[in-house]
Amino acid sequence: MTTDPRESHLTQSDLFSWTMERDAILRSTVVSILLLDTAPEVDRLLRTVDRASRVAPRFRDRLVAMPIGLAPPRWTRDTDFDLSWHVRHIVLPASTEMSSVLEFARYEAMTAFDPVRPLWQLTLLTGLTDGAAALVLKFHHSLSDGVGGIQLANEILDFTRSAADRGPAPVQPYEQRGELAAILAWNRAVGSALALGGMSHLLPLARRAVRDPIRTIRDGAAMAASFAHLVWPVTDTWSPVMTRRGLGRRFATLDVPVAQLRAAAHATGCTLNDAFLAAIMLGLRAYHARHGAAIDRLRVTMPISLRKPDDPVGGNRLTLARLALPADTADPADLMRTLHAAVLECRREPAMPYSAAAAAVLNRLPVGMVGAMLKHVDFVASNVPGSPVPMYIAGAEIERMYAFGPTLGTAFNVILISHAGNCCVGINADTAAVPDLAVLQECLADGFRALAHLDDEPLTPRGARGGICLR
Repeated sequence: MTTDPRESHLTQSDLFSWTMERDAILRSTVVSILLLDTAPEVDRLLRTVDRASRVAPRFRDRLVAMPIGLAPPRWTRDTDFDLSWHVRHIVLPASTEMSSVLEFARYEAMTAFDPVRPLWQLTLLTGLTDGAAALVLKFHHSLSDGVGGIQLANEILDFTRSAADRGPAPVQPYEQRGELAAILAWNRAVGSALALGGMSHLLPLARRAVRDPIRTIRDGAAMAASFAHLVWPVTDTWSPVMTRRGLGRRFATLDVPVAQLRAAAHATGCTLNDAFLAAIMLGLRAYHARHGAAIDRLRVTMPISLRKPDDPVGGNRLTLARLALPADTADPADLMRTLHAAVLECRREPAMPYSAAAAAVLNRLPVGMVGAMLKHVDFVASNVPGSPVPMYIAGAEIERMYAFGPTLGTAFNVILISHAGNCCVGINADTAAVPDLAVLQECLADGFRALAHLDDEPLTPRGARGGICLR
């Protein structure tokens, strides 16, 4: 049974993304592709997914709006839940290539959810070249963030091909309040949290004001400035090339060895995430140069995880940080150090823990106004740690694992998932902003080469819309 009534409703951050979907360009659909070495056992796969949907019960809930906005939409058990509708099996023509999988996945990303059902679908594609298969998972971002998705994957994936059955899922107690009771409970919980939070901060603040009034005023001003930075309107696009926005989406992938990317990061005292961002910025410098444009900075939205060890499986526990990244440095080492400092400064923003309050402010503004702000951000980037060892699902080994996040009004979203020694990079591009995805893909590949010293390594293309393996 949910002890906190707020957990039964969308958070302010999720409500923000949900409300923004009144503009179809801002849909928060996530698509993941798992490439398998062989077709999984279908019956075993169904049992596995059924069990996982019980461990993370949001996958059996649907969202229901509350009257006149008295509370955010709440999760309500789908009494007509039908696993066979959510899990599908498509047999492709023999020896289908990866490009067809990407084409199927991007159509999934552009197709809206059925709002009266739980917000996810899983499709098994069999018949790929050499007997391979693919799983394409589509879900709404409110169901889970990247880290939560990896946690959920742990309920589905195995460490061996012939792993034993996990047994029945633990029983999840469930109680559904009536509509009026749910509204009252949510508002009471929010009010109590605000009151308790205010009291817990008021006394220490009063003591500090007495002991050091100047520092208190300075800290208060810093907090106000930081909060303003989170919600400050954006009125211009820094990229002179990726300016248009539309409904078309196209996918591409890159594979980069984890060891080489990590070695490049460690050589400069930075992190793998810094190396990832540096490769993207180097690639974007090259991409803009091909279009006859120079850039000195770009805006990026980066998800920052707020997940705690005791948070439930799945769910959304992140905040979206908006950063200005320098693009006027061509030296990979210098660029990594500069980006490291920029990300660290962002994480230290005093208002970062209060991102939900910032989202609540934005939720009160007209969708058109906020949507216009989002469309002036250049791209989204995130790094999700995966498994360092091979993983299996229903008897099939996962060879690659890609995620394609929503563009959120930007030109493209790029996500890196580390899996069994490979950085699997998924790119979801708005075709209005990036009509030549193959060119962007090539430029980003060059960025990773420059960073990880892979200049002498061969490129292996994967079809017209496939990925590039940097081995």
